[in-house]
Amino acid sequence: MDFQQVFGKPSETKASAPGRVNLLGEHTDYNDGFVLPTAIPQCTTVQLGFSSDSQHHFYSENLNEQVSISDINRNPSGFASYIFGCIEVLQKAGYTIPSLCVYVQSSVPIGSGLSSSAALEVATLRAVRQLLKLPIDDIEIAQFAQQAEIHYAGVQCGIMDQMASSLADTEHILFLDTRTLERRVMPLPEKAEILVIDSGVPRTLASSGYNQRRAECEEAARSLGVKALRDITGTEVTEKLPEPLRRRARHVVTEDNRVLEVLQGVSSERFGELMNASHASLRDDYEVSVPALDTLVELLQKTPGVFGARLTGAGFGGASVALVAAGEARSIATHVLEQYKQAGYIGQILVPSLELSDAA
Repeated sequence: MDFQQVFGKPSETKASAPGRVNLLGEHTDYNDGFVLPTAIPQCTTVQLGFSSDSQHHFYSENLNEQVSISDINRNPSGFASYIFGCIEVLQKAGYTIPSLCVYVQSSVPIGSGLSSSAALEVATLRAVRQLLKLPIDDIEIAQFAQQAEIHYAGVQCGIMDQMASSLADTEHILFLDTRTLERRVMPLPEKAEILVIDSGVPRTLASSGYNQRRAECEEAARSLGVKALRDITGTEVTEKLPEPLRRRARHVVTEDNRVLEVLQGVSSERFGELMNASHASLRDDYEVSVPALDTLVELLQKTPGVFGARLTGAGFGGASVALVAAGEARSIATHVLEQYKQAGYIGQILVPSLELSDAA
């Protein structure tokens, strides 16, 4: 079905936003740290029109699900919570938002750690900005999107995903200081391309250990007398913390330092080494990996043509990202997915994007 079939009239406007893959800087954004995401080709598109009654009406093409928001249904769940959150944060910022019809279509994989939620939020806010000619810029869109996710979807997320969806492209890496929002657009490492493979194990942020990890980091920062773990530059300071706070803080400090090293300029080989170290830290110190991801990452790391690999996103399932020799991503993926299948798992290549029938 299309917008006309669902809502009985054509849409007024539409906007899109991409998912993202994070190359380095995992679980650092809510610690005021540094991140290195890039956009992926898959995106979410939101079509908008004015509602003919006093209610908002949201439809997801992927889920074939429609939700109406009335005075007695002000706490929607699922995909509707992200859209409703975007509308609510705009209204709380002083903008008058009329009742809307919203049609969502997305190619961003859900539950793979590629920020399908941020893509939905940013696309929604872009579409509302166009429809109502709101005077908000791309950074404000990311900030509104973050507030929607925190207050209406219940995920205590940092700003990285929304900034990447709002500002990044597929040809460059976006360096972002999540405290100051200082950013720099950097080229991909020389003679390299990005390979993203879904582990086949979905994850859900709100019900995972994500919020717990954030609370542990905040407790560690309080214990060390700093505003955020970003303010710690050496791991020796973290040794005084009790477990598991010591390991949580150590991951954040070393991960920030890995991102800052890339900022100074590194070879593709060194970038890959940093990705490998990041995965080990996420697995051992931050404890957000799972056996399937560890298997997938290990297979990638052993494969010729792979500079480095790690889990990407919050963990607890989802996808892996690898930096590989330019032009070899598809052949590497075919080889690794066959080995992964022999290990008892079913994965799928996500970037470079393939037709589903070509995936393992």
